[in-house]
Amino acid sequence: QVQLVESGGGLVQAGGSLRLSCAVSGRTFSNYAMAWFRQAPGKEREFVAAIRRSGGSTTYANSVKGRFTISRDNAKNTVYLEMNSLKPEDTAVYYCAARWLVATMSDDYSYWGQGTQVTVSS
Repeated sequence: QVQLVESGGGLVQAGGSLRLSCAVSGRTFSNYAMAWFRQAPGKEREFVAAIRRSGGSTTYANSVKGRFTISRDNAKNTVYLEMNSLKPEDTAVYYCAARWLVATMSDDYSYWGQGTQVTVSS
């Protein structure tokens, strides 16, 4: 089994920044592609960003491209999401997820964290 624990969420003003972390344990971290998803109240969970096992390739949702950066440290078994120029519409619970190959559909991911709340005030 793979365990994922997110941290770093909080309340921030529009235009501010946050850095989310997701610590992974249980299996070899470098064997998994990692992704971030988010879910706002009353909305479906949506893809935010993904990174391949080696960290050499990343994919972003259009809504966050140029503002968010996903990265990973395979030595620390951790994936990060650096969020800049935050907007009120970025408010959501953010989840990290893991699977063998990178994907952008939430149904494709088997392992999930418990989520961390990000609230952006206007």
